[in-house]
Amino acid sequence: MVATLPQIIGKINPNLYASNGKELLKKYGSAENIPAEEVKPQAVKLDKSGFKIDKNGFESKHTLVYDSTSETLEPIYFFILDLMNDFGLAPQKYIDNFASSPGSGHFGELGQRAAIMQQQASKLMGDINTVLRSILNIIYDLKEFRIRLKTYDDLKTENKDAAILSLKQLWMDKVDITKGNSSIKAMALNQAGFATLIDAFLAAREVKDVDRLDLNDRVRRILKPRIHEFYSWLEQSESELRKRYELEKTYLRSQVNSLKLYSRWAKPYLKAAQELESKDMGREAALVKTFNTIVLELSLLGKNKVDIEAAALEGELPRELKKMRQPRNYYSCILTEFKFRGIPQRFGGQQSHYAFGGRTEVTFSAYALNEDELNKLDELMEDSDLGDALKLVEGATTESLGQLKSEIDFFLEEPSPKEKKKKSKDTSNPFFALIGKYEKKEAPQIEKKPEKKAPIVIKPDTFIEKTQIRALASRNAVDAAFNLFDIYKKAHGMPSYT
Repeated sequence: MVATLPQIIGKINPNLYASNGKELLKKYGSAENIPAEEVKPQAVKLDKSGFKIDKNGFESKHTLVYDSTSETLEPIYFFILDLMNDFGLAPQKYIDNFASSPGSGHFGELGQRAAIMQQQASKLMGDINTVLRSILNIIYDLKEFRIRLKTYDDLKTENKDAAILSLKQLWMDKVDITKGNSSIKAMALNQAGFATLIDAFLAAREVKDVDRLDLNDRVRRILKPRIHEFYSWLEQSESELRKRYELEKTYLRSQVNSLKLYSRWAKPYLKAAQELESKDMGREAALVKTFNTIVLELSLLGKNKVDIEAAALEGELPRELKKMRQPRNYYSCILTEFKFRGIPQRFGGQQSHYAFGGRTEVTFSAYALNEDELNKLDELMEDSDLGDALKLVEGATTESLGQLKSEIDFFLEEPSPKEKKKKSKDTSNPFFALIGKYEKKEAPQIEKKPEKKAPIVIKPDTFIEKTQIRALASRNAVDAAFNLFDIYKKAHGMPSYT
């Protein structure tokens, strides 16, 4: 069972917005451990005077029911959306779910559209996997090239002897071995009289060194051309290997750009495919298999910041609070929930669309939340099933590249040989030291690792926040919820009772 938005708000502040908050806190110890599905939600409750928050007071929750098979849902939704904007609430959509009965035409048509999105997304994901495998292979090749090039670099250091021996072994295993029975290893191991050939090849540093070794003429005649071949290969193989290394880095960059491009293309299809999925509403009685029925759920949350200074000047708060430094912002919040049950009616030509007429239930609920609670709400919504779609999109595209980011950056940001030569040139001016001026050394750049977001911890209200600021936010939210409810009724000629 997926928790509703009022239940998540009740989990964040069970003392105010959960009718069973005391029992849940006693059972689970803290609000963080409370399962949102067990919350019995409630909106702001004020006492009879309408000034103090009281759990035994009147709940600020108003419901409209509009039933018309001929009129559609869109005018109702957009009228309320515009009205909330006129109130300065700037509403955001948190819930947008639908479910069609399996036998309806709407279910079949949306299923076809979802299948098209899924097929396109699947094709792009296949391309992404192909490019990703290519990137992995390139990285492994670059690592091998780097190990080989390190041996060539050692030829210019004190490890020159070890590097020469290592490259001779490589030449015998990779180059000379292609001569078959006439290779150095084959002759030394299989033919009599050539047992010293391998040791002599490794010991000789130059062609003229062969004459100084205690060898017979047959071995010398074979060894001299092999030493010459080795040093010719050594000179050419280094330059070729460095060219190949730079080419592979260029190819890696192009493949990474391709992966990013495919990822950008895939995201809209993955997201659209998820949004076209019908929600499983379990035992919803309105969804009969063979009926032509649809059920919609929409939730909008609007908020309005409490201005302490303006409220103090108007007398809504004590004047002493005007100069108080506000530790965190408080908001008057209105949650507007739409529950719609209707009959999809198809119209149009080639590009057919559906209109929805039926029963609409709109609920306006008032809440007073601080910025910590609103941030916690966003965090819980992302962690809940409601945010799973975006996680799947990110996990299938950008996270795959993120796992390889450090290795990719290492090779792509490595300076080329030309850049290394430019940096190695001494551009300092020795005469600057005579006047006491020295060149600044560049500080070493430390790679910053992305910090993991710590879970948001909500601090309890202070006395002023609880008795004054949250109370004012609650009163403003109660008034706004009733005004939205009342204005809609009057605009549509409904009775004035609540």
